[in-house]
Amino acid sequence: MERVLVTGANGQLGYDVVLRLRALGYDVYAADMPEMDVTSSDAVRSVFDEFRPEAVIHCAAYTAVDKAESEPVACARINVDGTRNVAEAAQRAGAKMIYISTDYVYAGSGCCPMCEDAPKAPCNVYGRTKFDGEQAAKACSRLFIVRTSWVFGRHGGNFVKTMLRLAEGRDTLQVVCDQIGSPTFTEDLAALLCEMLRTEKYGVYNASNDGFCSWHTFAETIFQLAGKKVCVQPVKSCDYACAAVRPLNSRLSKQSLIVAGFSVLPHWKDALARFLHSEI
Repeated sequence: MERVLVTGANGQLGYDVVLRLRALGYDVYAADMPEMDVTSSDAVRSVFDEFRPEAVIHCAAYTAVDKAESEPVACARINVDGTRNVAEAAQRAGAKMIYISTDYVYAGSGCCPMCEDAPKAPCNVYGRTKFDGEQAAKACSRLFIVRTSWVFGRHGGNFVKTMLRLAEGRDTLQVVCDQIGSPTFTEDLAALLCEMLRTEKYGVYNASNDGFCSWHTFAETIFQLAGKKVCVQPVKSCDYACAAVRPLNSRLSKQSLIVAGFSVLPHWKDALARFLHSEI
């Protein structure tokens, strides 16, 4: 396999996936707007016909979780219709496909790590469209579905960069303390996706950095490792106004990765330290 198409190549994850693939010697088509509008089946077909990919990593998505509550149609066009267009094109081409999904597809109840067959009951528009996108992706028979969480990377905006920016002007911040999950460094996830591409081990996988924390603990650790003196006050989700409801439990079991023989991502604190080393 030599030719890999990456959608959403200008996004946090897509950017690092492209870098990783090129470092490994693949011929990469880095597609994003306006090169390829995934909501247009004609545009998608044109790119597939031109590049003839042997695999596609579908990172393109509508990810503005709160904004999606007021734009459900636009969100679904990208996350569901766009995914179907890519999956159908991949099937016609005989290509492998990796679809990037989210912890938000789960019910998010309890406190145990959720395996891939845990109950699905998305609590917001974004989560519902990503789960519907999983169903649409099944138009491609050679399919990996990879559910991840709390993504941060060097390219684009994210929670870590927001915390560092806010720390420049404030000495006290309030951060949610009752949502528990795993931060995921895009460089680590990109390496895993490239590892998957070399196999035929199709299926559904949870993939995030090892270990769990709350957003509050994540923020405290960011400031500790960055040498910032900021008081992080805990606040419960019910007292923090957001347009979209978030699940309280985003812990993901990695057992399927282990059984399949794939690499488990390093601990999130290790990932955060490596990220901050390049940012500060």
